[in-house]
This record gives sequence, structure tokens and C-alpha cells, in this order.
Amino acid sequence: MNISMYQASVPVFIRYLGNLRAILEKAASHAEAKKIDPAILVGSRLYPDMAPLSRQIQLASDMAKSAPSRLAGVEPPKFEDTESTFPQLLGRIDKTVAHLKSFKIEQIDGSEQRPINVKTASGPVTLNGLPYLTQFVLPNFLFHVTTAYGILRHNGVELAKADYLGTP
Repeated sequence: MNISMYQASVPVFIRYLGNLRAILEKAASHAEAKKIDPAILVGSRLYPDMAPLSRQIQLASDMAKSAPSRLAGVEPPKFEDTESTFPQLLGRIDKTVAHLKSFKIEQIDGSEQRPINVKTASGPVTLNGLPYLTQFVLPNFLFHVTTAYGILRHNGVELAKADYLGTP
């Protein structure tokens, strides 16, 4: 059985970015209802040496926009990483989803063996397409989505597992 690299990437990213968008909207509503400065939530972290919520969103976006680009053999778009408000973070998610929707199945399917060069914290790495997607990108993407969820839940935003998973 062959895996569709497109189906294993683009729809997954779109779904979880949509869920993340809904989570951020709940967080913005929570801040308004509780009279909390939204900047406090956007700058919140789970631990002092971890990235804040804003950076978690940026990193999830980076993983999602870069993977299909690299699998298709095109340069990923560059975003400036300047978002510091809920509306700006929601806009970033929207830009990322629009980029994802620009790909066609035939651009990505068949990329299982395409060499992909990535920069990691420990230095540059080259992975073939399938391990790049399944062992590097998807775990990283879901880590940042999960961490964003955890930061907001830790700060009192009423979220449940269903908010993270969304509707199938």
C-alpha cells in the first residue's frame, strides 16, 4: 500500500490549524470576558525556558507551510514572525491555510524519496520525503499545536480534548 504524501500532509495541517484557530478565538473571548489583557495570554509560557504562545503559533505555521513546499520542490514562503496579538496570530494561520490550499495532489504525491534539507537545532540534516514528513514535520507541528493548547488551558481558557481534535 502506498501512502499519499498529499493526504498525509496538507489536509492534516489544514484541519489542525483550523482547530488551533478556534482555540485562539476561544482564548481571545476568554480574555475579554475575564478582563485579562490579551497580551498576557499571547506572551504566556508553560515554563520560563519555553517559547511563548505567539512563538508556538509561528512555529506550527512554519512547519505547516514549509512541508508541502519542500515536498513539492518549491521555496517555502517567509513570514516575519512579528505577530503579537490574537488578530495577528489568526491572520498568520489564515495565510498559512491559504498557502496550503494552493497545492495540488500531483505536486506532492511521489515525493517519498525526494531529499529534503532542513536546519535543526543540532545542525543541518537531509531526510527523504517520507521520513521528513512522518518523523520530523508532523511530530514538530503537533508538538507546537499541543503546547499552544497547553499554555491556554494552563491559563484558564476552558478547552477540552474536543477543541484540540476538532470534528472528524
